[in-house]
Amino acid sequence: MRLQVHLLNRIAAMGLACWLATAGLLLYRSDHQARQDTRATAEAMRQQLELQLIKWGATLGLRDPFPDLQSWQPNTLGIGDCIVFGATGAAAPRGFCNGLEPETTASPPAFAWLYRSLFSSGEPVALPVSYRNRRYGTVTVIPSAQRELAAAWADVSSLTTLAALMVFSVCALVYWSVNRALEPSARIVAGLEAMRNGKLAVRLPCFELNEWRSIAGAVNQLAAAQQQLLAERQALAVKLMNLQEEERRDLARELHDEFGQCLTGINALTASITQGAKDRCPDLVDEAQRIGDIAQRLLAGIRGLLRRLRPAELDEVGLKSSLESLVADWNRQRRTRFDLNIDGDCSTLPDALTVALFRMVQECLTNIAKHAEARHARIALTVGTETATLIVADDGLATCVPQPFGIGLLGMRERVSALHGRMALGIAEPHGLIVTIQLPLEPESTSAT
Repeated sequence: MRLQVHLLNRIAAMGLACWLATAGLLLYRSDHQARQDTRATAEAMRQQLELQLIKWGATLGLRDPFPDLQSWQPNTLGIGDCIVFGATGAAAPRGFCNGLEPETTASPPAFAWLYRSLFSSGEPVALPVSYRNRRYGTVTVIPSAQRELAAAWADVSSLTTLAALMVFSVCALVYWSVNRALEPSARIVAGLEAMRNGKLAVRLPCFELNEWRSIAGAVNQLAAAQQQLLAERQALAVKLMNLQEEERRDLARELHDEFGQCLTGINALTASITQGAKDRCPDLVDEAQRIGDIAQRLLAGIRGLLRRLRPAELDEVGLKSSLESLVADWNRQRRTRFDLNIDGDCSTLPDALTVALFRMVQECLTNIAKHAEARHARIALTVGTETATLIVADDGLATCVPQPFGIGLLGMRERVSALHGRMALGIAEPHGLIVTIQLPLEPESTSAT
């Protein structure tokens, strides 16, 4: 849930709670005021009747019967209210109502039921009328329940309208304020996403709010630390790869110079022994030839090992010829058909990229031969002005990207990362694995901050 919606829900809930409390208080005060008004009206009516009794007792109004209903002041009554006077000992009370029930806006049935359940609307008030310790009767004021209910509904309607306007205004203001205050969050998320994708040089700006400024500062420090760590890791990886290549070169040289010469000498001695044994000791001919065959197999194995350690043509004739020779060897040894396509001048590649591309192609061909069970594989190398792109695709059994990566793919990814490149794996149609590698010809300079 978004923060704005969460806050608006809280504000609406608080507004509803406040409205319920205020509406309850308003209805209570409305009922209390109606009771007071009814009692005040009854008190006024009793005073008028007692005044008539005083005049009558003082022989000031002997001609007027008691009670003199004509002299009552109906303007003290609300519309729809009724007054009843019951004389002591009289058979029937006398009274009148101030007009008909008022034509007011009808309240909803639910509100009317709730109001009548909580309050006693239209409850009459009766007061005794006496003079000189003699009780002459009882005056009763019957208020209009419909008018009281309509007045309460009018108050609640006004309160509801005011509360709705207030809650809407507060919600709009809070939504606008929070939305504006949260604007930096999108930039922070975008910055974190860019850093997750490897763009550690991205930095967040200095925001206006202190909280966002603190978060941006912490993220920038983390990015700087990760950038420095990545730079150190890449530098170490490059050193390790260079050291590994140096060791391979030295090992290949030692194998070529020592074992190669020894095996060549064994072959020469074997040939000499074979030639002399034909005349002097024919029984040794077969043994000598077996020694020669073993030496030839060892020499062929050492030559293959030398090609895997450090192909001589990689230093002598360059990357293109080395790849062509490598693919030709794989085509002779395996049932998988490998096609090589090179576009661009490979001689412009730095030595580190030359070795890295050769090792990556070598690793891809090894993986295809061991795991893919493919019938056809395509190797495409494009050397541009800024990047070198290698794509190796096969029609093997793969239907999803392998997770987790094997040692070969992990080694390739480490090599690509050390050279500030990008590596992506995809699935061909209908099946097969696609390895895409992009290496910059001039690695980005990563400043440690």
